[in-house]
Amino acid sequence: MIMLEQDRLQNLRRRLSADEINALPLFHYEGPVHLIRDLEAWEDALADLRGAEVLGFDTETRPTFRKGKTNDPSLVQLATANAVYLVQLAWLPFGPYLAELLADRAIIKAGVGIRYDMQALAKLSTFTPAGLVDLGGVARLNKLSSQGLRTLAAAFFGLRISKGSQCSNWGLAELSSRQIVYAATDAWISRLIYLKMKELTFNFGRSGDRSSQKR
Repeated sequence: MIMLEQDRLQNLRRRLSADEINALPLFHYEGPVHLIRDLEAWEDALADLRGAEVLGFDTETRPTFRKGKTNDPSLVQLATANAVYLVQLAWLPFGPYLAELLADRAIIKAGVGIRYDMQALAKLSTFTPAGLVDLGGVARLNKLSSQGLRTLAAAFFGLRISKGSQCSNWGLAELSSRQIVYAATDAWISRLIYLKMKELTFNFGRSGDRSSQKR
């Protein structure tokens, strides 16, 4: 059993080429997605969110093509075992309602580059995030060459996730169906990667399950 686990870890450490990833089957999340645009919808989501031990997490930001200029996050994605919740900050600005959940150290928030995402959100409303696990950081600690979300999905599950909508306009009041699927998939696969790392008894570093760069 130990030899099998060691062999699997060595296989995970192998760098996948772009051609190998592009040859994998395309995966996108097909489960329930809830758009959160007001506090009523947020309250409806809270039972599921607060009951989760692990949340897949990501944000999306409207791209800028001017040197030195950055935009604020437009979307926050949270995935439970049951559904994905997309908080549209154009409708419901970031504030204590969401900050309280992100500051709860009892609930793990897992994502790639999560600390940078939290820093960007803290500029909108000051809070101290807790319970963070940076999947890229855990991958580096365990000597995996795959450290971005797309390469981790390929390495762990043999699946290809699309990054085609990454540079679309996330500040739109009405997101396209393609944007919704893209955003939900990133959060969903982040949760699955964390759970697979736990299953394989990865080293999570000094913070145990609470470690925390985006690629």
